[in-house]
Amino acid sequence: MADKGKTRERIMDVAQASILSKGFEATSIDEIVAAVEITKGGFFYHFSDKNALARALLERYIEEEDRLFDDLFSRARELNEDPLHAMLIGLKLMAEMLDDIPKGHPGCLVATACYQERLFNTEVRELNRKAVLNWRERFLAMFEQIASDYSPRADVDLTDLADMLTGVVEGGIILSKAIGNPQLTSRQIMLYRTLVKTVFAPL
Repeated sequence: MADKGKTRERIMDVAQASILSKGFEATSIDEIVAAVEITKGGFFYHFSDKNALARALLERYIEEEDRLFDDLFSRARELNEDPLHAMLIGLKLMAEMLDDIPKGHPGCLVATACYQERLFNTEVRELNRKAVLNWRERFLAMFEQIASDYSPRADVDLTDLADMLTGVVEGGIILSKAIGNPQLTSRQIMLYRTLVKTVFAPL
């Protein structure tokens, strides 16, 4: 049973690397099978089709991202209980984490699914949509807590500010890859951090 679990994870690892590198459509079952060294029957034992694989990859990716956010912002709250300072620390930790990836962030499966949504069934598209909305709710709750202690110094919609963090990270990954500078994503996050500080920190 353990070997079956390892094979499934290996299929997902190989598929994820290929999808982030060249896209879902260009990633074939044949190349995955060859890389994992299994038969096509072995692939279909674990996944009924490519949409089933995409769903499993997204579920795993979302779980990992949620765990990462939980860890970063829990550590930030341990360092400072004040909601604004905890957010600022969490953003700094996120930037530092991305700086520690030598070749930069490999890419986001949620963004990839958005770019190529016509390739996926309704179930996969809905899972992707919920992931983005869940991240909105996570960061919105943080900003609402900050706003209850610190009156914003600018007319800012907190939902837009929460969405902006996802946009900054995803956009930073694209910018970093396009220019070939792995540090750009972390620099974008630090600029966003400055914006948050400017909006909420007292004069």
